[in-house]
Amino acid sequence: MTTSFFSYAGTAARKQAASTTALLTCGAIAGPLFVGSVLIQAATREGFDPVKHPLSMLSLSELGWMQITNFILSGLLVLAGALGLSRVLTTGIGSTWGPRLFAAYGFGLIAGGVFVVDPGFGYPIGTPDEAPASLTWHGALHAVAPVLAALALIAATIVFARRFRQEGRTTWFAATIAIPTVYLILSAITFAASDFRWMLTGGSLIWLWASAVMALPLFTRRPR
Repeated sequence: MTTSFFSYAGTAARKQAASTTALLTCGAIAGPLFVGSVLIQAATREGFDPVKHPLSMLSLSELGWMQITNFILSGLLVLAGALGLSRVLTTGIGSTWGPRLFAAYGFGLIAGGVFVVDPGFGYPIGTPDEAPASLTWHGALHAVAPVLAALALIAATIVFARRFRQEGRTTWFAATIAIPTVYLILSAITFAASDFRWMLTGGSLIWLWASAVMALPLFTRRPR
């Protein structure tokens, strides 16, 4: 029995489609995984106060490996999702920079796990209840990581808002405009109120938005 070229081509296409689906699924679960893990840790970690401690400080203490793993694993999942997105967004607005900006966001998460924040503000338990006297090299690099991730995501919302408007996806367009606005407002409130729960809320919205965008092609019959 002979096998035609078209049989091989069909098999290759199915494998490509399956791997793309797997990559997009990774991106889709990255946000819920990251947010869910942070919320569970923040609610159960002894000495951690979500009002005065940013989520990065969960990387400290003997249980800090949980948040370090959360940063790195979520970042890797985002990178996978960005690769999957680059396969389905072959034309149109955002086909180049959309996946690239999500990849930058993924690298920002990974950097947040590799370079650990400095202890301070009474955490871990026994640490002086004040800011660190000086930043270590890894603390300084950690401070850059969330800025990179945030800038990449805000830029991504601009890119995808233009794409959604062009495609006539009014709900997606409205959400993609509203979410970064809310994120920036809540970030400003965080420092005015000295309450990091506001920033966590805004961050959760934009992280979940990114995962929703990477999940969208999985539910679209003809992804572009």
